[in-house]
Parts: sequence; structure tokens; C-alpha cells
Amino acid sequence: MGELRAVAAPFVASGPSGVAVRTRLKHLTAGDEKVLRLVGAHLGSLASKDLKARCRDGLEHSGGTWAVRKRGLTPLSSSRWAGSITKATHDQWALARRCQLAHIRNLEAGIRTIEHRRSQPVGQKGTKKAPGGYRSQREWHAKSRRLRVLQDRLTTARADREAGLVQVVRGGKHLARTRHHLDAAGLTESAWRGRWEAERWFCQADGESGKRYGNETIRVSPDGEVSIKLPAPLTHLANAPHGRYVLACRVTFAHRGEEWADRVAANRAIAYRIHLDTGRDRWYLTASWQIPPTPTLPIETVLAHGVIGVDMNADHLAAWRLDAHGNPTGGPRRFFYDLSGTAPHRDAQVRHALTRVLHWASTCGVKAIAVEDLDFAAEKTREKHGHRKRFRQLVSGMPTGKLRARLASMADQTGIAVIAVDPAYTSRWGAQHWQKPLTSTTRKTTRHDAAAVAIGRRAQGHPIRRRTAPPPQHRSDAVGHRTVQARPGVLGREGTRPRIPGPRTRSVGAGRGVNAGNQNAQHRSGRSAEHETWQQESLPLSF
Repeated sequence: MGELRAVAAPFVASGPSGVAVRTRLKHLTAGDEKVLRLVGAHLGSLASKDLKARCRDGLEHSGGTWAVRKRGLTPLSSSRWAGSITKATHDQWALARRCQLAHIRNLEAGIRTIEHRRSQPVGQKGTKKAPGGYRSQREWHAKSRRLRVLQDRLTTARADREAGLVQVVRGGKHLARTRHHLDAAGLTESAWRGRWEAERWFCQADGESGKRYGNETIRVSPDGEVSIKLPAPLTHLANAPHGRYVLACRVTFAHRGEEWADRVAANRAIAYRIHLDTGRDRWYLTASWQIPPTPTLPIETVLAHGVIGVDMNADHLAAWRLDAHGNPTGGPRRFFYDLSGTAPHRDAQVRHALTRVLHWASTCGVKAIAVEDLDFAAEKTREKHGHRKRFRQLVSGMPTGKLRARLASMADQTGIAVIAVDPAYTSRWGAQHWQKPLTSTTRKTTRHDAAAVAIGRRAQGHPIRRRTAPPPQHRSDAVGHRTVQARPGVLGREGTRPRIPGPRTRSVGAGRGVNAGNQNAQHRSGRSAEHETWQQESLPLSF
């Protein structure tokens, strides 16, 4: 067996640090929609100019340049609108820098793979540790050309990063490219233009603790009244004092409504965002605020009542409940979802599946769910899997990051801890040690179900294999108990058998039974007395 990768220790994932709830702005008048469109378009143009200025500064940005940009935006909007715009600009620039670094690492991984495979003979088969050579001279030549392309891209990306240059598109690169493929997207030019403009609008304001209702720019009162502080060029549209515009609708938050009302009554900071869903032609209001992180409990405490191991797959979650000793109890559960369609549909499918998992955990009394700490950043490369296009699409379509974030947020509300484990060898070893023993005539155990058991056992600190290696002394319990599924203090465990005189079957007591008085019959293993008679001689006292 080759050298195995080191397995990291499991840990309890931290809870969410913020909350975001959304509601619909219903019964808006034509005047309300006109004002919202004008405000969004005006602030969006300011945000685009500010982002351009921030990208021009690059690595030379400082607090002084930030103050200059904010002072330039204040006369065209307001001091608070300028603060929200510059903060959003900094967040967008920082996100672009992180994506740029991830792109560089992806290029480096692809270059390493191609260089290694080019160094192997053509037709050389690979191993589990490293890929082999290319299948033909044609493929070798094509990959050589691609290597030059990747090297040029890497040189350009590194130069941009050293210079502080980033590539940012307000509204999204995908939507920008859709403009050149309207027929394939099923959109007209006017429909695309409406989506493009709506995505580039800006209508979000950060909260301020101590101010009225927690936000001076976009204010929502406890009874649901929504008012907006209009930018300076649009103050003539105000219908309320101090340059404010009050919408005709009233809003309520179905989710976390009481928590939101408590913050509003206490004048604690709440950030708001107003946006238009062009597909449904509906306006929405999103409220968000920070919450103190939930104290992380020790892993031994959350595992006191067992754990539920969850294995994520392309179309379902495979789960199995384990008791405190690592033994699977009950049967496997599968929670299916469909990841095709739009992003909101996929997100809803993930939420529904996680809701069912958490409900099952609550009914079982389990306080911990174990999941793999997956990161497919290195698995999505085209160079690693080559012609396996369907597999690359399958891996890329699994929302591992979204599932972890959703599960941590939803589990925090139910008091269930999330334990992240190293994903190394869970599927392989789970199928090797648990798939066949857990399969019966009435239950078919899949590879994913066995992986869920392996994930749960790793979270508990148990080895994935069902038993340890046999003792070296004639495969007995001479050097210790073989099983690792139960601790010594557990009643009824499979422990070392005590030495009891008499038959090994223990069906009769010592010195009893049909052969109790005939020692010869006991030692002849069924041979009759008339065929052979013998008697054990006493051992000599000396030699």
C-alpha cells in the first residue's frame, strides 16, 4: 500500500455571524416605481464611477484617497449614500482580488499537470497517485500548445496582480456576454437591456446604531412604513419632510420578524437593500444585520447522543444515524434534490433537503451532524480529468460551499452542531468496510450510504474500519480486545471472555453432563472406547 494522505482532525463549525431576510414590496404605485428606478439609476452611475476610480488606484489606495472619493460623491447624493457606495466598492474590489488569486492557482495546477504528463512516455498508464502519459502523439501535441496558452495567461495574471489590476463588471460578466447571444438566451434586446440596467442599479444603505430605527437612509418603521432619503438631485420628488420619499406599501417579515422588530425598536443597526426582479417584475426589500456568534461547544459534548453522518452527492444527501459508539442504527435516509434550472430553484432545493435532515435529527434527539469539508477547487480543472467532461460538470454543479453555509445557518437555529471532517478516503473505505455488512435481503446499502457511516465515525474519532487488526498472538485476545465499537464500561459489549472451567459451549456446567466421569471420552473427540483406550500419564517430577 502506498503512502496515504494525512487526515485532518474533525472540528465543530462556527455558526453564522449575520442574518438576511427578504420580503416583497407589494401594491406599489406607478409613482413609487418611478422614484425607485430614478434613485437606483442615479446611484448606480455614481457607483460605477467610484468603482472605476478605485480600480485606477490599485495598490496605492489609502485612507486619504478614500476620503477624497467620498467627498466627491457627497454633493451628488448625501454623506450616508456616499459611505454606502464607497464601502460596496471596496468589497467588490476585494472580491475581485480573491478571485484573481484563485484563477492564478488554477492555472498553476493545470500547468503542473500538463508538464508532468508530457514528461511521461506516450501511452504510459497512470497510477492512483499521479496521471500517466497522453494516449497519442496527437493529444501530446495539442496539450503542448495548450501549455503555452496557459503559461501566457499565467504571466498576464501575475503581472496584473502585482500591479493591482482587477477585472470587474458591474452587472455580471455572464449577463454582459449574453448580449452577444440573445437568440440562445431567448431574450430580446429590450428585455436584455432592462435586466442589464436593473443589475447595475444601486439602492442599498448600511445601518447605524443609535439612529432612528437603525438606518437613516432607508428607514423601515415598526408598523412597516418604508421611506427613502432621496439623493440631492432628486429631492424635488420628496413627499415627506427632510427630502424623504415614503412608499405607499407596508412591509412585514415572515421570517425572523420578531427579531427584526426588536432591533428596530431598540434603534440597532439594520442594513437594507431594494432591488427589482426583472423576471417576475417584482420589487423586494432585504434586511440584514449582524449577530453575535454562537459559542462553539466541545466536540465531546455535541457527540454525547450520537451523530448523523451526511454524504453529499449530485442529486441527494445520503445520511445514516450512528450511536455514541459509532454503530449504525436504524436504516439509511436519502434526501433528494434537483440542481437543474435557475439559481433560485437550486437554492430552494438545497434548503428543502437540509430542512428535512435537520427535522430528522431533531426527532432522533441527535445534537450533531457530520459533513465533509469539501473543496473541489483542485478537482474542477480541465487538465486533471481530461476527456471526462461529464464528470467535471458533475463536480462543478455540486454546491458544496452553499450547502455548508446553509447548513451552518439553519442548524444554528435548531441547536444542532455541524462537525466538519476531512473527506479523504471516506467513500472508498466506507464501501470497503461497511457496504457489504449493512446490506441484507430487505435493505440495499449503496456506496453513498456506507460513506455516510464513514463520515460519522470519523467525526466521532473512531477508525472507519469495523475492527482493528487481529492481535499477533495466534489471533486471540491475548494483547487486548479486538473491537473498537464499544468502550470497556458499556454493558453487553463484546469483551474478552472470562476463563470458566468446563465445555467451551457453556451449555452445561463444569463437571456435569454425560461424559463428566469419563475423562477419556472427553479427550478423544468422539472416538469410541472399544476402538482405543488410553490414559494420561502423570508428568515426571524430575529428569
